[in-house]
Amino acid sequence: MVTELKCLSPFDPDHLPEEILLTEAFHRRFPDLPQVACFDTTFHHDLPRVAQMLPIPRRYEAQGVRRYGFHGLSYAFLVEELARLAGPEAAQGRVILAHLGNGASLAAVRYGKSVDTSMSFTPAAGVPMSTRSGDLDPGLVWYLARTENMSAKQFNEMVNLQSGLLGISETSSDMRDLLKGEARDVRAAKRSRSSATRSRNGLRICSGVGWSGHAGVRWGIGENAPAVRVRICDGLGFLGIELEDKRNAANEGVISSEHSRVAVRVIRTTKNS
Repeated sequence: MVTELKCLSPFDPDHLPEEILLTEAFHRRFPDLPQVACFDTTFHHDLPRVAQMLPIPRRYEAQGVRRYGFHGLSYAFLVEELARLAGPEAAQGRVILAHLGNGASLAAVRYGKSVDTSMSFTPAAGVPMSTRSGDLDPGLVWYLARTENMSAKQFNEMVNLQSGLLGISETSSDMRDLLKGEARDVRAAKRSRSSATRSRNGLRICSGVGWSGHAGVRWGIGENAPAVRVRICDGLGFLGIELEDKRNAANEGVISSEHSRVAVRVIRTTKNS
């Protein structure tokens, strides 16, 4: 199993090598202890082919270059929680899930299965995050290579560690700080709604929206930032979304109004978070 994981390391050089080292260390210390690998991409494994494919030469697909999606462990839990809280029918409907924390992504779900998601081959794609850029014009790579002699490694560090909310605000990557600052500091939050509604599988008419965030790691934006939820939902009236101000401010489980055609929920990624 570890040998197979090492073969996958080129797909995730920022995380997998260190996780393998940790696995090997545990095995040396506790050789009889079973270890289980839980892949964050599994929830998106069976994405429709049109969502899996990237618009680059087909030969790269044979090398495993495709949309994988991430935050799958969180999304799988949220679908289970939605079924528990609102019933199986709600979990089987057309649902948009937003995992907003240090990393951020959105997933379009139907019949409890992922049909589209904002992250792609790597977690750097999709909506702007704490320090990750989200989607960019690929022409930037060539432009910065010519004008600043930026290497591929430097570009990778920029889009993963120096961009997103930190890059836009030039002050902080923490939404708690930015909500206290100038309007430009939270402008990126609104950009997430475009990814939530552009699904190629007819999710423009949806039955539910769920907010979540990183549990026990950072202050989860989706779970704890009413102002951000308002900004994102402000232009989603065409989906039938209408928030109830007091419920939203209190981070209640259901924050949509009685007149909303779409149920909007705040679902914590873990029950104890």
